[in-house]
Amino acid sequence: MKVKFWSWAAFLLGLLYFALPLIGTLEFSLRKRRGEYSLDAYRWVFEDPKFRETFGYSVVMALLTILVGVLIVVPTAYWVRLRFPRLRPVIEFITLLPLVIPPIVIVFGYIRLYNTSSWLPLTGSARGTDFLLMMGYATLSLPYMYRAVDTGLRSIDVRTLTEAAQILGAGWVTILARVIMPNMVIAIMSGAFLTFAIVIGEFVLAALLNRPAFGPYMQLIGANRAYEPAALAVIAFSITWFCMGLMQFFSRFSAHARAKRS
Repeated sequence: MKVKFWSWAAFLLGLLYFALPLIGTLEFSLRKRRGEYSLDAYRWVFEDPKFRETFGYSVVMALLTILVGVLIVVPTAYWVRLRFPRLRPVIEFITLLPLVIPPIVIVFGYIRLYNTSSWLPLTGSARGTDFLLMMGYATLSLPYMYRAVDTGLRSIDVRTLTEAAQILGAGWVTILARVIMPNMVIAIMSGAFLTFAIVIGEFVLAALLNRPAFGPYMQLIGANRAYEPAALAVIAFSITWFCMGLMQFFSRFSAHARAKRS
């Protein structure tokens, strides 16, 4: 009984720690109309063309980043687990580097290597800069995508599935696309949702590469408005929690489907 009391006390304390700032931000965002609560700040945000432009741009970049991340991480993690298990510590160390190297170092490296006077002037065009931004996002999300995929690979018998597919005459692309990936959809979705949340809120890369992303827009509104930044913070937080909720839903749905098949 005593253990339960302290467990619930710790849970409630943590809930208050995270919930009170959000409740305060939400309450402040509703005070734009003096003397009463209103949704004026949210109405202003949703009616602002820049909000739709920057949010749409970040959503497209997030989807492209997820695609690039899956195409890079899934074959790499699969091949390391199947053929080169001794390289796993090296790969894990490499995927942890984006957590150690600040994003500002990454983006200055991009600008230095790919400016208009370099051998590959990607920053000289909007498409080239978008490509750099997408690869920067893929780099920042690498630790989360790799660990989600690696966890998914641990939950299945990769070697047996691969050998069975090879006996039936499947090539490597077919094995990855039709055998391995369908068995780890939840792991890929988990990495995808985390990547989406990272891209939506990222500021440094987009600001220094001068791209119309959602992160710099939030910073600009925060510097010039009073109540709208709080509304944007609530919206961004809601998007993140929506992604986490989808992740949890797909995880439970997959577990239920596996239980029914067994």
